[in-house]
Amino acid sequence: MNFDKELDARGLNCPLPILRAKKALTDMQSGQVLRIVSTDVGSVKDFQAFCKQTGNELLSQQEGNNEFTFFLKRK
Repeated sequence: MNFDKELDARGLNCPLPILRAKKALTDMQSGQVLRIVSTDVGSVKDFQAFCKQTGNELLSQQEGNNEFTFFLKRK
């Protein structure tokens, strides 16, 4: 999937992946896509809740090699 910006949140625990993603999205234009890679198991539910609360769209989430990859579209 194409993305405009990437955030490496590996090794960070809640709430840091969400906080870094929020900051990254602030600098992006509406419709742009942010790719986030995290190792925090809790980030799966965190990003689902974050998108519901903020109106940003969770395009996809994948798991592999103990890493979670999320694609968020800026509202």
